[in-house]
Amino acid sequence: MTNGKVAVVTGASRGAGAGIARALGEKGYTVYVTGRTVREGEAPLPGTVGATAEAVTAAGGRGVAAAVDHRDDEAVKALFERVERDEGRLDILVNNATVIDDALIQPGGFWERPLALVDILDVGLRSSYVASFHAAPLLIRTGGGLITFTSSFGSACYMHGPAYGAQKAGVDKFAADMGVDLKDHDVAAVSIWMGPLATERTAKAIEERPDQYAEIMKNAETPEFTGRLIAALHADPERMSLSGQTLIGAELAERYGITEGGGRKPPSYRAMLGEPRIPHPAIVR
Repeated sequence: MTNGKVAVVTGASRGAGAGIARALGEKGYTVYVTGRTVREGEAPLPGTVGATAEAVTAAGGRGVAAAVDHRDDEAVKALFERVERDEGRLDILVNNATVIDDALIQPGGFWERPLALVDILDVGLRSSYVASFHAAPLLIRTGGGLITFTSSFGSACYMHGPAYGAQKAGVDKFAADMGVDLKDHDVAAVSIWMGPLATERTAKAIEERPDQYAEIMKNAETPEFTGRLIAALHADPERMSLSGQTLIGAELAERYGITEGGGRKPPSYRAMLGEPRIPHPAIVR
C-alpha cells in the first residue's frame, strides 16, 4: 500500500538508482524512475526505466517510468512539472544520474584515457544542480522534504581519476550549500557515501578483473541498502540536524539499525579511504 509520499530517483534504469527506487517502493513511496533506457538492449548493461518502475510497484509502492535525458534541461523541467501536475507534492529527490564510462577503471593517467570521462561533470554534477533547482520549490511547498546526492569515498581519496573525484566532491558541496539555502524551509540536503556496490556494472568488472575487484566486493552493499537509509532519514524527526552533511552510508546505518540480509553490517571505509569534509560555518552572502 502506498504511503502517499512521492520520490524522484534519477538515473534509475539500473545500478544504484534502481536499487534505491525499489527500496523506497518497499516503504510505500510513489517513485518516479528516470533514465534514458526504455527498451532492453539499448544500453550495454541490462535494465530499463519501465522494469525498475514495475519492481517498485511489486515491492509495495507505485513506480512511474519517466524517460529523461538529464543532459536536457527542458526535459528535466518537464519532469518536475509532471510530478507537480500529477501528484501535487514531492517528498524526496535522489540525485543519482551519472555518466559512467567503462574506461573509468582502465589504467593510465587522465590524459591517456578518453576525454569523454569528463562527461560526468555534465550528467552527474551539473545535472544534479538542475534537478535540485526544479525540485526545490515543490519540496518546499510539500514540507518535510529531502534532497539526497549519491556519492563515494572518491570525494576524499584518489579513485578512478580526477573527473570522478571532482564530481563526487562537487555533489558533497552541493549538499552543504543547498543545506544552507534550505535551512529555513524544512527541507534537508545530504550526500551519502556508498561503499562498493553489487550492481550490473560491478558484476562485469569482477568478471573482467577478478584479481582487482573480487575481494573488496565480498563486503559490497546492495543498492537497496542506500535506499533504506534514505527512507529512514526522511522519516527521522531529527533529519534537519543532519542537513548539509556528507554521511557515510555504513555509519548512517548504525544510527537507524539497518543491515543487509542476514544481519550483515557493511563496513565503513573511513580509516582506509578518508572522511567527509566538514563545512566551515562561515556564510558569505
